[in-house]
Parts: sequence; C-alpha cells; structure tokens
Amino acid sequence: MIILGIDPGTAITGYGIIEKNGDILKMIKYGCIKTTKDHSSAERLYQIDQQLTKLIRQYKPKQVAIEDIFFFKNLKTAIKVSQARGVILAQAARMKIPVFEYTPLQIKQAVTGYGRADKSQVQKMVKLILSLKEIPKPDDAADALAAAICCAHSIR
Repeated sequence: MIILGIDPGTAITGYGIIEKNGDILKMIKYGCIKTTKDHSSAERLYQIDQQLTKLIRQYKPKQVAIEDIFFFKNLKTAIKVSQARGVILAQAARMKIPVFEYTPLQIKQAVTGYGRADKSQVQKMVKLILSLKEIPKPDDAADALAAAICCAHSIR
C-alpha cells in the first residue's frame, strides 16, 4: 500500500511517499513543495494544489497522512498552515483518498515510542525505519515521512 505523508505549510509543504508491504516500509520519494512570498496567498495555495495533484496522479497513494495543528505559538502562522491543510484535504477528498490526521505527539509516539521526542530523534528513527543512508532533508520532508510511518503503523 502506498501512503502519502504531508507536513503542511504555505511556504514549504513537506511530502513523503512510502510503501507498506506487510511489516516492511520502503521510502519511495520525499521532498518539498515550495512557494515564494512574491506570490499572493491564493497563488501559493494554488501551487500547492497543482503540485500535490501531480504527486497523487504519479504515485497513486491509497491513504494520505497529514500532521494536524495541535498547538501553535503564532496565530498568523497557524492560519496559513490551516489554509494549506484545507487545500490538501480538499484535494484528497476530490481524488477520493482517505485522509488520516495525526497530532505531532501521535507521530512522535509512533516513530520513536516517545511522544515528547525532539526533532533529531524523530529524524534518526525515520532514517532507521526506512533504511535510508542519511537523514531526509529538509526537516519538512522528514516530518512528512514520519506522518506516513505513523499512518502505516496505524493500519490494521
């Protein structure tokens, strides 16, 4: 089963695509959808939508795992992340792909066994779980892979 993990953001949306085959998880692709500040908010959200559509059509995931906004320090940032999440959720619904939402705590728990793990611990475990040669960069892509791993571990 192919799972698309997403770490939403307006400037950078991380994505990670993995395959679950029994107990084996394999990384297929990861990266980021980047938008620039010189575009309007509407244009940036449209770019996320278009690039996400290409990824979904190419890799045909059966599930989408997305990080939920659970805690925020900056309301302005939370609103922009929520807008990106809305585009992603709508795209998955349009393509009839089930979406599973996980808090950062749930993702950390699934990947490291400890819900308060720091970013470097999560990244090291993503590398280990997916048998990668190095830690995925940037952080947004590693976080998206972690969301996909969380989803894979949740499948019964």
